[in-house]
Amino acid sequence: MKKVKITVLKKEFYEDFAEKYLTDGKEVGPCPLLNVGEIFVYNGSAEMPKDFCPWAWIDIYKGVSSLSAGATNTPWNNRDGMQILCCTDGTRPVVFSLEAID
Repeated sequence: MKKVKITVLKKEFYEDFAEKYLTDGKEVGPCPLLNVGEIFVYNGSAEMPKDFCPWAWIDIYKGVSSLSAGATNTPWNNRDGMQILCCTDGTRPVVFSLEAID
């Protein structure tokens, strides 16, 4: 099994959705758990990296585990062994780069 490097690429925040749908409105702000540029490494055994968001982990785990097992995403991605995924928070999603590493 390969390790997988998980990099936080971008954090989005949709104030209009927050105002319309969230109890605290736009005051909640973007995701407070992760920061752009943070890197986490998956070492196997279905174990979430330390300090990673548990909700985002549920969302991206399928991609992480498949890359760890050697899956390929070509021809969709221009580099084999990588994938771009995001958490499913519709108001403040976080975008991740996943990359299989040796």
